[in-house]
Amino acid sequence: MSAQVTVSSLKQLIETATGERKADIVIKNAKLVNVLSEEIYQTDIAITQDQIVGLGTDYKGKQELDVHGAYVTPAFIDGHVHLESAMITPAEFGKAILSCGTTTVIADPHEITNVLGIEGIRLMEKESEKTPLDIYFMLPSCVPATPFETSGYILSSQDISGLFKDPHTLGLAEMMNYVGVIKKDKEVLSKIKVAHRKRKQIDGHAPLLSGKDLCAYAVCGIRSDHECTHFDEALEKMRLGIHIMIREGSAAKDLEALLPLLKKNGARQCFFVTDDRHPGELQEHINGMVKRCVQAGISPIKAIQCASLNTAEYFNLSDRGAIAPGYKADLLIFPDLVNFKPEYVIKDGKVIVEHGLFKAREKKEDRIPSKNTMMIRDITPESFKIPAKNDRVKTIQVIENQLITKEIISSIHIKDGYAESNLTTDTLKICVFERHHRTGRIGKGFVKGFQLKSGAIASTVAHDSHNLIVIGTNDSDMCLAAQELVRQGGGKIVVNNGKIEALLKLPIAGLLSDQPLETVQQNCADLKKTAQELGCSLKDPFMTLSFLSLSVIPELKITDKGVFSTKKFDFIDIFKYDRSRS
Repeated sequence: MSAQVTVSSLKQLIETATGERKADIVIKNAKLVNVLSEEIYQTDIAITQDQIVGLGTDYKGKQELDVHGAYVTPAFIDGHVHLESAMITPAEFGKAILSCGTTTVIADPHEITNVLGIEGIRLMEKESEKTPLDIYFMLPSCVPATPFETSGYILSSQDISGLFKDPHTLGLAEMMNYVGVIKKDKEVLSKIKVAHRKRKQIDGHAPLLSGKDLCAYAVCGIRSDHECTHFDEALEKMRLGIHIMIREGSAAKDLEALLPLLKKNGARQCFFVTDDRHPGELQEHINGMVKRCVQAGISPIKAIQCASLNTAEYFNLSDRGAIAPGYKADLLIFPDLVNFKPEYVIKDGKVIVEHGLFKAREKKEDRIPSKNTMMIRDITPESFKIPAKNDRVKTIQVIENQLITKEIISSIHIKDGYAESNLTTDTLKICVFERHHRTGRIGKGFVKGFQLKSGAIASTVAHDSHNLIVIGTNDSDMCLAAQELVRQGGGKIVVNNGKIEALLKLPIAGLLSDQPLETVQQNCADLKKTAQELGCSLKDPFMTLSFLSLSVIPELKITDKGVFSTKKFDFIDIFKYDRSRS
């Protein structure tokens, strides 16, 4: 129920519920998927204002929509998403996913906060008002994610306390610094304390954490995790009262591995999230996860609960997630429970998607002001030099469709005393340039798994501090790629033989485009196609690239400060290794 409810509006709702007054709209002959009673049955659904007022067969409406036995479900909720990963404005994001049946998202703006600080949070809050999509926020808990990288801002517990005043702020977002929690870091515990004092939810992020350390993490009141990649990990966390956010993003796809959890264990403690979804994958959203669950033999009711009610209950959004009197009239109408492509989407009691097409009146979208965030020293070919100590190095081994990496030993070339990429062993140079404070700091190392045969790729989307990251077969192309992104104010690029082959400009904090979704999708497709023409074997090379600097994810990553090992929880010398392993 809306906080702005009046006695007059309550009277109107009551009179409509009792049948004394016509409803604004009645959905006739619906097969209601009731996630509360876990049954499907035929009924009419009466809606007035933005509320569901009644279920029954004799309601009259000013407008009546006969769906002729189609299925009506609660609208879907994405329980954890970084809007910035779609690289479009919130208004463009809303148009895309509303058509898929997602009407509410819980966003963690830590990407833009790492670049712009509190200014970035305020920007996202303001832009969220330009879309019918309901956008709630969790405050970033780890800006920067760790002390092992340089971000544009350090968000303190004092900052967080002040930001909790916004009614659309639901809690503290993913606590990535699980080591800081376990080691009782004072500032980390202060942020958790603030969330408890404000009676806010606390989300988790603890890949592969187990045993007593996991108990220590959970005892702090951290009640969710979206980093489970296999059944046993998820089950252990579920047993400790942690809600499992089942993630299906662009880089990390965990739904298939966790389907047994929904079949065998407590599905009511699970809900669906996308985390990071590339613009080219927005033709489906949470509805795609529901579809895959049903295809795998999970009951439609259980899958829809994970997409709606479970999420709403976890975040204490008591006005949505089900179809019943007093709930928000956010509904989906499906011709069947197979394809899960909504024929109609009703948002706040109004039809905004009809026959699959977005029809809501769009608010005029003022151009988002952008400022130069590429605070970086001059980049030259010399910037990429790595003095060689031997011809074998500790290398980051990427894993397709996973955020985790492996540490391996691989051979490189040595030329004039400097370490160079070795295309035969697929061992490519990788560099990260600090871009927030003009420190001139550059992390340098090697990566395996991209299979580039020539050229270079670069991006200013590099989780979580979003410094400039470059991979390439030669210093010259790497240099041109980095220089062009500095000139453009950020983006993604492919360079080959001294020529820019593909480019996506991201002038808003080096993270967002000011162009329509379709333009960004085409730019992204060009980038991927061009990289693959240069030999790259990865399905989405730029998404994989963007996570190679995320030092909270095992096993080996690279930041502007160097190559970081989560096993040692420290930086390493890539030329020092156990020769018995080689």
